Amino acid sequence: MAPKEQPQLRHRSEKSLLPEGSSTVDQAELVLANSKPADKLNGNEVAIDGLIYDISDFKHPGGDVVKMFGGNDVTVQYHMIHPRHSGKQVEKMKLVGRLENYKPEYVFDSEFALEMKREVYKLVSRKEEFGTWGFHFRACIYVSLLFGLTYVWVVQGSSYGLALALGISQALIGLNVQHDANHGAASKKPWVNELLGFGANLIGGDKWNWMQQHWTHHSFTNHYAMDPDSFSAEPVFSFNDYPLDHPNRRWWHCFQGFYFLFFLSMYWISAVFNPQVWNLHHSGAAFVGIKMDNEFTVKRRIWARLLKASYIYWNVVTPFQNHGLGLTPFFHVMVLGVASSITLSLLFSLSHNFVDSDRDPTKSYRETGKEVCWYKAQVETSSTYGGFIAGCLTGGLNCQIEHHLFPRMSSAWYPYIRPTVQKICEKHGVRYVYFPDIIPNLISTFKYMHAAGVGSNHEILDPLSGKN
Repeated sequence: MAPKEQPQLRHRSEKSLLPEGSSTVDQAELVLANSKPADKLNGNEVAIDGLIYDISDFKHPGGDVVKMFGGNDVTVQYHMIHPRHSGKQVEKMKLVGRLENYKPEYVFDSEFALEMKREVYKLVSRKEEFGTWGFHFRACIYVSLLFGLTYVWVVQGSSYGLALALGISQALIGLNVQHDANHGAASKKPWVNELLGFGANLIGGDKWNWMQQHWTHHSFTNHYAMDPDSFSAEPVFSFNDYPLDHPNRRWWHCFQGFYFLFFLSMYWISAVFNPQVWNLHHSGAAFVGIKMDNEFTVKRRIWARLLKASYIYWNVVTPFQNHGLGLTPFFHVMVLGVASSITLSLLFSLSHNFVDSDRDPTKSYRETGKEVCWYKAQVETSSTYGGFIAGCLTGGLNCQIEHHLFPRMSSAWYPYIRPTVQKICEKHGVRYVYFPDIIPNLISTFKYMHAAGVGSNHEILDPLSGKN
């Protein structure tokens, strides 16, 4: 059962607030008097619920990957990954200060949130929430398929059919293997998640860049200023439904309903040849204020570069070695890239961009100052389609609502918990968008992209209210 959360850690006892080695309340007060703004946090510090912790010597049970976010306010990320939060987790870290002018936008202990967690954890216990035998069986199949096709690609030479198959197989790794692993959901053993997480590098991306961007996206889905996915395609096209006079609008967005799919097919090129891997500074995460210059990230830059060079050699260079310089190997590589891009990016884009999706879940906070239920925001900015078969092919990402509510639960469980999630949403009046299969979800995405491009919603509605 999920315990009732405490919105502020000041409910901890005065003794628990003391840094290691301290023994008096005066010392605790001295520590809490050390305040600084979020942008002044050191690379070995994180802020959670307005309090600052030094994580230099912190041994996290999920591994050192948490240090990747050193230097940031990780309140939302923390609660997202620790839905059973009771305050005991943070007491293991060294308290060193307080965050200046801390004002939370979200709450995590609303009646809706508590019932959602309570009922779902009746179905899936703490020990069971990681990858099932079925998940690992599918992962083995997809990894074997990738290595087999890559072997043929390198040794026997590329072809158009092989390029199509290899591109799709790489996308299947992205959907079914690395995604769970880099959420810490594939296994309760950190080394397994670490290993499988390198699937992102096997398909031309980078696990550390991916986590910088994707965890931020999960924390602030469709947030007007904090979701890097919302701005990732601008100014070419826009996922955001801006007001008609907004400076981010461009005249060509009127046609984005026709051309956005073409540019999504170029996703592989932007991922493979992205210079951000050189210093592991994801531009989308940096745009919304995430700092990525901590020691953990800096130490991994050389490995990111080597893995990127390896991918480019095996997948891009070898076709030219086998066929010689010319258009044929070039088009083989392009087919690989387009197949991977469409399979990956289209599935991700339809998850939060559809008719009636909440495009501004924190608007009421800005207007009234009242915190927004994070769990409600996750539901109303996402959609779910299909069932078990779709889950096997997409790594459970067809159940985006369930995934955004419980991102550290293995995707294998999402079809199982879906009916309960939908029932609780209906009970609390939270809009749950379900499509019977991918086609109506895809149609809704095209409709949304066209309406957002031409601004038709603004003629009679306020689309950023999420009440279209």
